[in-house]
Amino acid sequence: MAHRYAALDIAAELDLLLGDPMAEGAPFSFERIVEAEERDALPDGAVDVLRDWGFAEFLVPTALGGRLRSLDELLFVARAVSRRSLAFAVMYGSALLGANPVWLWGDDDQRGRLAKEIVGGALSAFAVSEADHGSDLLASSVAAEPVAGGFVLTGQKWPVGNATRARFLTTCARTGPRSFSLLLVDKQELSRDSFQELPFVRTVGLRGHDLSGISFDGSFVPATAAIGNQGIAVVQVLKALQITRAAIPAMSLGTMDSALRLALTYSHERRLYGAPIADLPVIHDHLVRGHVDLLIAECVSVGAARALTLAPQRLSLWSSVAKYLVPVIGDETVLSMATVLGARSYLREGVAHGVFQKLQRDHAIAAIFEGTTHVNLHGIAGQMPFIAARRHEQSDPGQLDELFDTLFSWHSDAPTWQPAGADLRLTNEGRDELTQGWPRLVQRVEAACVRPDRPPFADDLLATVAHLSRIHEETYASVTQWDARSLVAMRAANTHCLLHAASACVATWLANRETFGGAFADGGWLLLSLQRLLARLGERVDLAEQPARELLGSAVRAAQAWPSYFSIRCLGSGPAAD
Repeated sequence: MAHRYAALDIAAELDLLLGDPMAEGAPFSFERIVEAEERDALPDGAVDVLRDWGFAEFLVPTALGGRLRSLDELLFVARAVSRRSLAFAVMYGSALLGANPVWLWGDDDQRGRLAKEIVGGALSAFAVSEADHGSDLLASSVAAEPVAGGFVLTGQKWPVGNATRARFLTTCARTGPRSFSLLLVDKQELSRDSFQELPFVRTVGLRGHDLSGISFDGSFVPATAAIGNQGIAVVQVLKALQITRAAIPAMSLGTMDSALRLALTYSHERRLYGAPIADLPVIHDHLVRGHVDLLIAECVSVGAARALTLAPQRLSLWSSVAKYLVPVIGDETVLSMATVLGARSYLREGVAHGVFQKLQRDHAIAAIFEGTTHVNLHGIAGQMPFIAARRHEQSDPGQLDELFDTLFSWHSDAPTWQPAGADLRLTNEGRDELTQGWPRLVQRVEAACVRPDRPPFADDLLATVAHLSRIHEETYASVTQWDARSLVAMRAANTHCLLHAASACVATWLANRETFGGAFADGGWLLLSLQRLLARLGERVDLAEQPARELLGSAVRAAQAWPSYFSIRCLGSGPAAD
């Protein structure tokens, strides 16, 4: 019997508990979610449901008493929540970001204490941003003056997710003229007159989420609050962000899933000119492209999440690719589904209680949270010259195959995470198997296309792969030592992300083809995904008609069932796809 992928089973358990969001009355129904947002609040009882199920346990590594075994498991449970409302995913995502430096560099006492409190329901926060300096860590003005037995904190952090509701604040502060350190601040241990929680910020989306701040006025914290060595906060922040950047795509996957479901359902119910609008070619095209984009985003997201335990030394680049590309695809997909819904997408009532406009507003945070699109593109562009310089270095085919097949497996669990800051790197040092290993992936596709059980779309697949190979060579041959902030570099970084996505889709197909079987193994979805990526690269490519019809048919069936997803797992017929 095939092994069950634990991440899927855990997410399915949560999905069943939260229920169909189209059903009325439950805390996580679209009806209650929209009603609560009108009051700038979260639905009554919703946080209790997540707490009782144990969602917070997925923020704490298993070695410390939690259930965070691997990041892909958190990715899937966060996706389940994000299908209903991003406010909860952002709340717990902010808590994870605040906790990660402690998991990576904290001592045993800090880890044990924080783990116990988070599992018990306490929240944490990442107090780094400042109103005048944003994410410019070297300009941070919050100071932690060393005194006997500890530090005295002065200054203001704003805006900070969970700043008011959180008990623990991982705070970046200046501890010397050119020294910055992270401190684990427990608000329950501060003198009440030494700090002030700032009012919630009014936002366009995520209404009800705690986005606020904190002002320190001579707050004493003990020396034991220092997380790891003093003076290394910049390195700690950059490494900790890699983990949350790899988890944030869950928000986009959940939002895209709900947007596509609403649009598909509406397009078959809404009739114009004597037929459902789903029969109109332009609507058909929007729905197919939306589903294909979701599959692309899924492949990129799962690979980035599993990299935390399978290839942590590559996460500096791969997490930035996922954090940039998946929210961008998500924004475009939601906008495309708004076209299908027409005027209904703009209403705060009607279709699904008017939740679509909330999904659209909330998802805007995904491109901003943990580094904007430009910040991530800048980081990618900075690594590209080194990747290009090593693109012809030979890697062992067997090692590449093993990496690809474990990184993108949907039928085996990733290794258990053992947090250690030293495992993460600030750069990939010029190594990127996902783009540099493209020739090996092509060889494996070519081999699969000459087997007796060759996929039905083998010829088109080979032609599309060859087209992408030409773009690969042209792209990296043109990379120079450039200013990573330039438009040329930014555009090349976008191309790199799309080529990374192509590798992720191909590797996902190769790693799961025999286990999944069915339409997944036939490769129609892969052909569509690669053609869609070519279109994003500026090539004039039309989506293949037959696999497009077949994929839309599977999407319609998924829209009619609950709690099914629009996912590559729904395309197979083997046990691992159930």
